[in-house]
Amino acid sequence: MPVRVLVVDDSGFFRRRLTEILNADPKIEVVGAAADGREAVEQVVKLKPDVVTMDIEMPVMDGISAVRKIMERCPTPVLMFSSLTTQGAQATLDALEAGAMDFLPKNMDDISQDKELAKRQLCARVRLIGARGLKHKPVPTLSTKPGARAAAMPPRPPSPPKPKGSYRLVAIGTSTGGPVALQEVLTRLPANFPLPIVLIQHMPASFTPAFAQRLDKLSAISVKEAADGDVLKPGTAYLAPGGTQMELTGSRGHVSLRVYPGTVGQTYKPSVDITFRSASEVYKGDVLAVVLTGMGADGREGARALKAQGATVWAQDEATSVIYGMPAAIAEAGLADRILALNTVGPALTEAV
Repeated sequence: MPVRVLVVDDSGFFRRRLTEILNADPKIEVVGAAADGREAVEQVVKLKPDVVTMDIEMPVMDGISAVRKIMERCPTPVLMFSSLTTQGAQATLDALEAGAMDFLPKNMDDISQDKELAKRQLCARVRLIGARGLKHKPVPTLSTKPGARAAAMPPRPPSPPKPKGSYRLVAIGTSTGGPVALQEVLTRLPANFPLPIVLIQHMPASFTPAFAQRLDKLSAISVKEAADGDVLKPGTAYLAPGGTQMELTGSRGHVSLRVYPGTVGQTYKPSVDITFRSASEVYKGDVLAVVLTGMGADGREGARALKAQGATVWAQDEATSVIYGMPAAIAEAGLADRILALNTVGPALTEAV
């Protein structure tokens, strides 16, 4: 069965263009279109598509309001199309908070300079979101049992819990679903959280300043977009800037951040693997790393490097992940010391450090 898609945009040209791209994929079928948010809500109720692609700025009802209405009336995975501007970043973050699953740049050139590659990436994202769907399961309690997908491979024995005060750094990596997940985790931390935190979220460069500001406003701890040369301080979270790589450098008594452009051909900028590996070199086993919801397997090899030094690695569970890709990679590789539901990660971090 193909993934059934509703295309929503006030531009007739963009609706036609997107429909042509999606219908060219034999695993996708565009079943309808809407020119504004109100029509989108009506079409979702009527057609019950697997995925909705949604513009943000539209007449009658904007995309953010439409997402809220869809989640109230007929919850459906929504892929937002956003402009890569400061205003677009704020609106996209609002849409994700309203219930949208993921976002992509509206301009194909912002996805990839290779237009055919951009089309394939768009279709792949739609297929994945459609296959994932929305899971409305009860949130499980804190557990050390591997998730369903991890159960096929015997996990390595978890490291024994470290005494409180043993850790020197918390490192969190995430991708699809990460903005909402990070907000959930960080807002549960107390103002006197005793460790620095590094955050690696796959996100465009124009989005990370707005995202850091939002997290700082909502959280008791301080949150900032990382800058080259920042010295790590307790109770502060440092968000890797989009389009760059972030590494830790120095000694455990004086650790700073190196933020740099990275190299051509790197799949993720920022990359969880790169930051995690550098943390393993600087802090050895005194790191508590957490891999949250996300597509792909970024973070697995960095987590492997951390585990080799005796560090602790946690992964989000499948039931509360928007996309169970990155945490599944950790669990299936036997690297997870604990598998946690999203709403338990923040309290567990506070208890552990």
